[in-house]
Amino acid sequence: MSNARTARFSRRGILAAGGALGLGAVLAACGDGDAKSGGSDSTGAAESKSGPWSFKDDRGTTVKLDKVPANIVAFTGVAAALHDYGVEVKGVFGPTKTKDGKADVQAGDMDVSKVTVLGNVWDQFNVEKYATLSPDVLITTTFDDAGTLWYVPEASKDKIAKLAPSVAVSVYDRQLTASLERMWELAESLGGDMKAAEVTDAKKRFEKASERLRQAAKANPDIKVMAGSASPELFYVSGTDLSVDLEYYKALGVNFVEPTEKAKEPTGGWFESLSWENVDKHKADLIIMDDRSSAIQPADITEATWKKLPAVKAGQVIGRSAEPILSYDKCVPQIEALAEAIEKAKKVS
Repeated sequence: MSNARTARFSRRGILAAGGALGLGAVLAACGDGDAKSGGSDSTGAAESKSGPWSFKDDRGTTVKLDKVPANIVAFTGVAAALHDYGVEVKGVFGPTKTKDGKADVQAGDMDVSKVTVLGNVWDQFNVEKYATLSPDVLITTTFDDAGTLWYVPEASKDKIAKLAPSVAVSVYDRQLTASLERMWELAESLGGDMKAAEVTDAKKRFEKASERLRQAAKANPDIKVMAGSASPELFYVSGTDLSVDLEYYKALGVNFVEPTEKAKEPTGGWFESLSWENVDKHKADLIIMDDRSSAIQPADITEATWKKLPAVKAGQVIGRSAEPILSYDKCVPQIEALAEAIEKAKKVS
C-alpha cells in the first residue's frame, strides 16, 4: 500500500492502499496476476559488475548505463527489498526512521544508520543532498497506470529527474507475485546473489505459506476478512481489486469484505471512507490493519464503536503490510499470520 492523502490523484490519491494517514485519504495497492511488466533487459550484472547495464521497467522505460549502478537511491521499501537480495543503496526517501530514531516498519532489515535519508515523510525530498550522492539511478514503485514515481514530490520531480534516470516497479493492478518477480529481476540485474541459500529458501517458504493460506481459506470459507486502516477522523476499508497483497490473497480463496461505496476520483476507488460512527457498516470476523507508521495502530484506537466490533471483542485483529516489502522473505510472515488467523478465527459476524 501506500499511504493516503485526500489529495488529487497526481499526488496520487494513491496513498490509499490499505490505510489512512494523518494526512488524509488512503491507498490500497494492486490487483491482477498479469503484471503488464515489460521484462528485464539486464545484462548479467550478477556475473559481471563491469559491462553495460540496462533494465526495462514497468512503465516501459528502458534505462541504459555504461555500468551496473553503484550509487543507488531508492524508496525505503524498495531499498529494503534490494537489501534482502544483497544489493545496498546509498540513499533512501520515504518512511525510514520513527520518531525515536529506530527503523520504520517499511525499512525492513536495513541498517538505517548507514543510508542517507533524503526525506522521511510525504512530499519531503532533499534535492541538494540527493545531488551530492552522485546518483546513478533512482528506484521506486508506482501505484497507477501513468507510472507516477512513488514518494517523488510533484513540485521537485523535474529537478530530481535531471540528476539520474529512474526505474519504477509497478504495484498497481496486479497480484503480489507479479511485483515480487519484477523486484527479483531488478535485484538480479543489479548484482544480487539470487542463488544464495537464504534467497532461494525464502522463495520456497513463500510458496509453502501461500499453500497454507489457500488451505486455510478453503477450510474456513465463511470467515469474512476486512482490510482496514485508521486515521483520527476516518476508518478506511480497502477493496481487493487494486491491492497487490489483497488481490493475491483473494486469488488464494480468502473471503474479503468488499467496500460498497468505494471512493471515486481523485482517489481512484482504492477504499471506502467511514466515519467512526459508521465503522460497523461491514460485518467481519477478522480484521487486518494497516501497520504503517502513518496509520493509527489497533492498540491506540480509542473509539468506542471500534471496541464494540465483534472481531475486535474476539481479539481477531492482526497487522497487514499495506505496502509490502517486495522480497519473498518479508512477505512470508504476512501470509503465515493471515493463514494462522483464519485457521483460528471464530465466526462472530
